[in-house]
Amino acid sequence: MRISFEFLPTLVFVVVMLCWFAFAGIFLFRTTPHRAADKKRDRSSIAGVAVQGLGYAIIWAVHRRPFTPIVSREPLQVIISVLAIVLAIGSVFLIANAVRTLGKEWSLTARVVEGHHLATSGPYAYVRHPIYTGMLGMLLATGLAISHWAALIAGVVILLLGTMIRVRSEEKLLRETFGQDFEDYARRVPAIVPGFY
Repeated sequence: MRISFEFLPTLVFVVVMLCWFAFAGIFLFRTTPHRAADKKRDRSSIAGVAVQGLGYAIIWAVHRRPFTPIVSREPLQVIISVLAIVLAIGSVFLIANAVRTLGKEWSLTARVVEGHHLATSGPYAYVRHPIYTGMLGMLLATGLAISHWAALIAGVVILLLGTMIRVRSEEKLLRETFGQDFEDYARRVPAIVPGFY
């Protein structure tokens, strides 16, 4: 008896879309602690936000026929489907934990607030920018769920370029604020992906 996996592309799509709603909810419905006054802000990180947005736009705009797999071979189809689901769910949990850890220090643009603490616990013990790690995971999951493989590659490259702009901007402020403490942390902990960057 042959098992049919025709339901997998639809299942992956549904899970990834639910994770997108959860992703948005993390930022829209989070409990906002008392807003701290900015000590330093670097608005050049906005360019990184725009480039990251372009990476996501490519993933959403250049898609394959709805509810079709990215590959046709069934064993690989199952592996990629499971990977997309794990990436989407894992990314949402990672981002939620990172935003909770940052509290009042979370911001869309690079900034340091009065009384800023260097986050090194929770997900920050494993990567310096877990929200960007989660954003990369969501882009990969979305690409595997809906995009053409060429769009997935282009989207990843562009997202990583935007992420590097934001990382440089944020880490410049952190180096100025925390000096050697940040340098020691940066030597121990990778920026986005353990073992890669």
